[in-house]
Amino acid sequence: MTAVQHDPSAALPPLPLPPASGCPFDPPAQYESLREGTPVVRVACPTGVQAWLVSRYADVREVLGDPQRFSNRSGVAAHILLGYGGDTPVGEGEFPRMDGAEHLRFRRHMAPEVSNMKRINQLRPLVRQIVDERLDALASAPSPVDLYADFARPVTTAVIAELLSVPKEDRHLFKTAAEALSDGKSSAGDVAAAMQPLFEYLYMTVVTRRANPGEDVLSRMIVRSDQTDRPFTDMELVMMSAAMLIAGYDTTASMISHGVLALLEHPAELERLRQDPSLAGAAAEELVRYLGVGSGLLREVTEDTSIAGQPVKAGDYVVVAIQSANRDAELHPDGDRLDIGRATGPHLGFGHGPHQCVGQQLARLELTTVLATLPRRIPTLRLAVPLEDIRFKVETSVYGPETLPVTWDKVEPAEEGL
Repeated sequence: MTAVQHDPSAALPPLPLPPASGCPFDPPAQYESLREGTPVVRVACPTGVQAWLVSRYADVREVLGDPQRFSNRSGVAAHILLGYGGDTPVGEGEFPRMDGAEHLRFRRHMAPEVSNMKRINQLRPLVRQIVDERLDALASAPSPVDLYADFARPVTTAVIAELLSVPKEDRHLFKTAAEALSDGKSSAGDVAAAMQPLFEYLYMTVVTRRANPGEDVLSRMIVRSDQTDRPFTDMELVMMSAAMLIAGYDTTASMISHGVLALLEHPAELERLRQDPSLAGAAAEELVRYLGVGSGLLREVTEDTSIAGQPVKAGDYVVVAIQSANRDAELHPDGDRLDIGRATGPHLGFGHGPHQCVGQQLARLELTTVLATLPRRIPTLRLAVPLEDIRFKVETSVYGPETLPVTWDKVEPAEEGL
């Protein structure tokens, strides 16, 4: 990918990235001064992209809300991941990189399955069962355990796999693909090699479900699409299914493990949640706001325009710093404080505008269920190592602990009749 170069000889400051040490919950320290003094600044990103970095809440919201001026066609993470989007043509069914009517065509078929509140309410018992089963498994496992690998990832993997009816023995395919795609060191070739087995598997799944639809998400999308004047092709269905599996694999799992760590390091907030599980919904919302979503989202400028008075040209790239925007005093005067009782507001943790996270209601359901259940069933949950020994993923689009070793005294039984 090559952005428009205003002055190729000028050295640009690097995109602020999460620090290797220091507070694992706050955005890079530069963002506070950027919001106050230079809210739109040119930076160099790890993949070689030069982009305008936008750090204030109002400006980030403006960019995300206007796909006509700021397109998604480059892919949201091409500034961080070598194997992601960039200047490659948008492929058949690659709807996250589409805008306008083409993007809406895909979204209106996916949203009823993962974001419609009627559907979410139908999924509540399934998610609760999966969370309790994983906690039951931890109860019989020797401690310490890695809460990320042994709880968070299995929960989110099981939920999305159940929705698509992917059996346990086949789930390694989207695990491998997701890990290659989210690794900042993976080349485009590495990603393609990891994705190919998943695409082949999903193609055969699409053919089977088209011939004999069931009650899974893929079958429902096939049936709904076939009733329109432009049914989805097999490849479009493959790409949609792959996107759902990969997105559902790690993003919410990282938020679960990172959020639990934040609560463990804010024991008064964790105790509030333990005493009042009804705060779980607000706590999920606050953790998404507080922790953000990695190293920003990429957009491509489609016409000469301006952001906060800064002229930008067609062909330029823009990175919107979500976590910085969510800490902006314009949104919350005390935005650097974790408060699980905070009234939910218009944070940008799930994005904004037409491209906001299509699975956000499912993510909320998973987070809320975990936060309502985990503190009650493992009231003595604690870190098994000092905080400073925990390493964090930095060369990736999704931030969070690489591992989260925890221990406890006892796992309480699941509540009956829920």
